[in-house]
Amino acid sequence: MSATDVRRLLAEHGLHPSRALGQNFVVDPNTVRRIARLAGVGPGDRVVEIGAGLGSLTSALAETGASVLAVEVDRHLIPVLRTVVPPSVTVVEADALTVDWDELLADGPRWHLVANLPYNVATPLVVGVLEGAPKIARMLVMVQKEVGERLAAPPGDKVYGAVSVKIAYWATAAVVGNVPPTVFVPRPAVDSVLVRIDRRDRPAVEGVDYDRLFSVVGAGFSQRRKMLRRSLAGVVSPQAFDAAGVAPTARAEELDVTAWGRLAG
Repeated sequence: MSATDVRRLLAEHGLHPSRALGQNFVVDPNTVRRIARLAGVGPGDRVVEIGAGLGSLTSALAETGASVLAVEVDRHLIPVLRTVVPPSVTVVEADALTVDWDELLADGPRWHLVANLPYNVATPLVVGVLEGAPKIARMLVMVQKEVGERLAAPPGDKVYGAVSVKIAYWATAAVVGNVPPTVFVPRPAVDSVLVRIDRRDRPAVEGVDYDRLFSVVGAGFSQRRKMLRRSLAGVVSPQAFDAAGVAPTARAEELDVTAWGRLAG
């Protein structure tokens, strides 16, 4: 749908984009088709779309021949969404931050997740899916540029942080495209990026308690400018550095997920 189409549809139903829900509707057909193409889905694939909104991306995903489950939290948009998307699309009203993924997603071949994510929920939603929705094998998410770069950052990058390590524990991630503010209504004040996230067959670190691992990671990044021997004092023993092959003078952003695993083990 074009910007004119979206504004008309909203006006006809007495609706306005919700700031509380971070609603920015994509109004460029080329952009939604590009997202569908980068998602790599087609006939036989099962796709769950989070934040279907007014159905622009939903329709583009359905055009690929994939089976689409569209999830939308805004009850006011649901009736409009159902009139816009093809009959083959299943529309569900649910909050992706709290939904029971096992109940929502059918068993069988694993799922793809595609989403234009509100900026304020992008990180917890992506992490929540990796932690709690093993049926989802791959994600392509559109998020604020700053957030996307952090999700996919490698060790040594200036934005590499605790969430980067958590993503790397579960998956591989890469920024695969840029999206300008001009393709949205209303127009956001920031640029967006497309991030592809592929779940690993098994976590990058095994044999280390998950909560323990990320308590150590969190402590390290809480004082990221300090040497690890200082930021992790009282969290790991001095002997742990030698055992892990990690220099106590290193800083948090220098360690990849496997090094963190050795240090926390």
